[in-house]
Amino acid sequence: MNLSKSNRRESDVVIVSAVRTPLCRARRGGLAQYPPATLLSVALKGCLQKCPGVSPSDVEDVCVGNVLSPASGAAALRMGQLSAGFPSSVALRVVNRQCSSGLQAVADIANAIAAGDIKIGIGAGCESMSTHPMNKMPMPEVDWDVVNACSDAKDCIIPMGVTSENVSKLKFSLSRTALDSFAARSHQKASQARAEGKFKAEIVPVDGVMEDDGIRPQTTVESLSRLKPVFDKEGSTTAGNSSQLTDGAAAILLTTRGEARSRGLSILGTWRSYAVVGVPPRIMGIGPAVAIPAALTKAGLSLNEVDVFEINEAFASQATWCMNHLDIDEDKVNPNGGAIALGHPLGCTGARQVATLLHEMQRRGSKARFGCISMCIGTGMGAAAVLEVEPKTSAL
Repeated sequence: MNLSKSNRRESDVVIVSAVRTPLCRARRGGLAQYPPATLLSVALKGCLQKCPGVSPSDVEDVCVGNVLSPASGAAALRMGQLSAGFPSSVALRVVNRQCSSGLQAVADIANAIAAGDIKIGIGAGCESMSTHPMNKMPMPEVDWDVVNACSDAKDCIIPMGVTSENVSKLKFSLSRTALDSFAARSHQKASQARAEGKFKAEIVPVDGVMEDDGIRPQTTVESLSRLKPVFDKEGSTTAGNSSQLTDGAAAILLTTRGEARSRGLSILGTWRSYAVVGVPPRIMGIGPAVAIPAALTKAGLSLNEVDVFEINEAFASQATWCMNHLDIDEDKVNPNGGAIALGHPLGCTGARQVATLLHEMQRRGSKARFGCISMCIGTGMGAAAVLEVEPKTSAL
């Protein structure tokens, strides 16, 4: 793709602010006492503070990814938005595409801007897995006589850990050692990134909580090897090589290049493409392996042109399988660790990945141009987005 300065359009959808709260362990971490609305409020405030040329009243729509909240959660998040200082004239809605909800929220705002419906919007995500843990999720309300006649429909309720084992047993026959090694590297990369202060630019504190608290610097392959498989006694998926239950929120401010120029806003990145693709629910973890090529095709790019990947580590099994299947160099993937170390607050993750990716690419300067975000999605889907960081972070 030849995206020279002369090819940039005033109508390009660009990101001018991308922040997140710290990610903290559910039920015992630093954010366990904060409801989703509070986490969202902090992220929204922090997002606008990074853009002094944009006031709350300038934002025309806010879309929030959220998964575990009850029906009343939509009202709670609206309350969180208003308490963050937005006037009642600024709209809000909530989207649930499970693990990709945060990225879907950003994509929805990007699409609204591209269509000309709005000029400025925020795509966000939040989740408190402390207040609504997954182990309290009720069974779906469906006609079981009808559902049981369709194998794919029945497979939608397979526990996520079992789908991880299913992926491990696919073509690459992933070993327990390989998965534990991947998990240990996630903690090591995240620990180093935190020590070097790499997350500071993207994190907005929640009261006195300043840092992610799920990272375990002492994690080794040996320590992980002592953990027992959770879902299959002969399997390879453990608590140590799976994503953590986590609380957190993130917010991404998008507009057009022309609007950014007129307001004197620096551009973090340009939104280039987004794709969602379905896969069999029993192996939902392979989602990135089909979504990434779809998003790259839309962007007119090849896999080798991507400099940095943020692939959600729902499980070491599925992240490793997808990298192997696509033949992606692991050095390009999650350079600052992923969900095994940082955590996976379901509705927040996609928006969090946008913030982490863009700030990492900004640090690399001319050494990184294209980035790709992807994740698997419960019930059998994968989502991916392609972003571009330009040589100079301005609207010019």
